[in-house]
Amino acid sequence: MVFSSIFFVFRFVVLFFALYYIMPYKYKNLVITVFSLIFYSWGEFRYFPIMLATILINYICSLIIEKKRESKAVANVSLAVAAVFSLGMLFFFKYADFFIRNINSFTGLKIGTIGLSLPLGISFYTFQTLSYTIDVWRNKTAAEKNIINFAAFVTMFPQLIAGPIVKYTDISDKLNTYKGRYNLQGINEGIKLFVFGLAKKVLISNNVGMLWDDVQAIGFANVSTPLAWLGIVAYALHIYFDFSGYSLMAIGMGKMMGFDFPDNFNLPYISKSITEFWRRWHMTLGGWFREYVYIPLGGNRKGMARQIFNMFVVWFLTGFWHGAEWNFMFWGLYYFALLVLEKTFLLKFLEKHPVFARFYTLFAVVIGWAIFAVTDLSRLGLFFTKLFSFTGGVSVAYYIKNYGISLVIAILCSTSLTTKIYEKIKDNDAVIIPVVIALFVICTAYMVDSTYNPFIYFRF
Repeated sequence: MVFSSIFFVFRFVVLFFALYYIMPYKYKNLVITVFSLIFYSWGEFRYFPIMLATILINYICSLIIEKKRESKAVANVSLAVAAVFSLGMLFFFKYADFFIRNINSFTGLKIGTIGLSLPLGISFYTFQTLSYTIDVWRNKTAAEKNIINFAAFVTMFPQLIAGPIVKYTDISDKLNTYKGRYNLQGINEGIKLFVFGLAKKVLISNNVGMLWDDVQAIGFANVSTPLAWLGIVAYALHIYFDFSGYSLMAIGMGKMMGFDFPDNFNLPYISKSITEFWRRWHMTLGGWFREYVYIPLGGNRKGMARQIFNMFVVWFLTGFWHGAEWNFMFWGLYYFALLVLEKTFLLKFLEKHPVFARFYTLFAVVIGWAIFAVTDLSRLGLFFTKLFSFTGGVSVAYYIKNYGISLVIAILCSTSLTTKIYEKIKDNDAVIIPVVIALFVICTAYMVDSTYNPFIYFRF
């Protein structure tokens, strides 16, 4: 079930919020849990027991950690059990076939692959439950005694499939507050954010995304160099509006429920360095790795050599988290190399030359998306050959004519222009309400008529 569908917008969400608002306060978290489990199980009920096991194991282990805190051995074992189970499930479903294929390739063995599909949102809720159990172990938060409240945190459907990655400490106060959790102002703001996120996804992402699909359908060997560049720029815009649109819809629904989810994107394509880009892109993932991997490894407190090693670990894991293919690991290490260059000497130069810095950052990010988008390494090599060989092929003219307006709109909306406009009109109901209604009507028309509605981050 995707957010940008008629069924979700006009049936699931309507029924959920109708029950959520009319139910007595003490049952609101139960409504969240039940609907979230329905959302999770929709289309793949076979993975329902995995979600229940994740909830129960982390819930029980955290209670043991808190109760036996004076016994470090018991607390450590409980944390290890929760971590091994959560990461074990993630490894089994997401990475087992990857390792089997590579073992077969390097050894000549013929071990059969498992062939299981990836459970919905497992990369996201694994990190959320891990952060909770670790925070209880660190004594940063008390263990949640109410299993319904804990289940609501783990399964909360707005951010289950694509984030933002919400830590328990982000919403624990509201999760345990029934009266006064939400108000009309928050609901009003949430509706606006949801519609703007829906417009990002349906009106911008889907339209520019078709160009990248066209380039792949033509074949990398047959496209001209200009068309190859146009295609990967389209992919860069597609993945940004796809993912940030989903995150904004999640944040909007969270506000309608009375929760303040953390921001996940902050205009990353206006960055003047790769360092800045990663402070603006998928901010909750970067924050998770910084708090639970980079800082525990020593961060920047143990000298430059150790800091670079810590960065290597973080960026290898970042690439590995995104997918079980070599290109994702190369993508993570590509950013590791750029960030090391910036940290050692390049950042000072970029700060003195802002115009060059913007071009450098955009170029580096687009190259990064090429590595990210093409999972087959032989096809990736062919695509890079096309990008830099300046050879002929299928002309770019037809695609500029077909997609030019969509690309211009996407580029403008990835700058601060739309943010500035929104800040000026957001409190003027005479302007903002008609805009929101118009966008919602247009999005609805697109959802009814269009059959192209992919979501990239479902496979991560």
